[in-house]
Amino acid sequence: MSTTTAPAATRPYLSANRPNPVSVGTIVWLASELMFFAGLFAMYFTTRATVPELWPEETAKLNLTFATINTTILVLSSVTCQMGVWAAERFQPRRTGSLLQVNRWGLNEWITLTYVMGAAFIGGQIFEYAELVEHGLTISSSPYGSVFYLTTGFHGLHVIGGLIAFLFLLARSFSARRFGHHEATTSIVTSYYWHFVDVVWIALFATIYLIR
Repeated sequence: MSTTTAPAATRPYLSANRPNPVSVGTIVWLASELMFFAGLFAMYFTTRATVPELWPEETAKLNLTFATINTTILVLSSVTCQMGVWAAERFQPRRTGSLLQVNRWGLNEWITLTYVMGAAFIGGQIFEYAELVEHGLTISSSPYGSVFYLTTGFHGLHVIGGLIAFLFLLARSFSARRFGHHEATTSIVTSYYWHFVDVVWIALFATIYLIR
């Protein structure tokens, strides 16, 4: 009795789709960032439990209307960022029509708009800080001031980091001779970070401005 081996051409082909290492690395890094912000939230709630009498007086200084408008700008910037990602996935770096034809925008236009909205959020946060300082709320004025500026300030630094990433993304898009998978991957992982920053701010906004 003899056995035969099937020719290589007739053997079943096995393949494995490996995840993009850049995307996986970004997700792992964002998980560590999530732990960092979890520590900030723990600090905030611990301080609130320790000196609850400060909260009614200090939170009255917050401008809820202005913070809501600023939050809306950041949330909408996450939408424009995703529109840019979809354009990148179509390998469309720039618009194919006039500037007023938003439905024909490419990655560059959507990311530029996202950058402007993110910068507007930072500008709004600086304006809010200036108003609070005028009302006597500083980082050293009380435990509430300390946790307020630490939590919102660290988030602001992360937003600035995202703005720098957008500049890198735009530079890579403009300098690429042929817009391809590398540029699309860069836009995707950048969007992961921006969406993460957006979600963290929503949680911060609810904690600081709504749960008084």
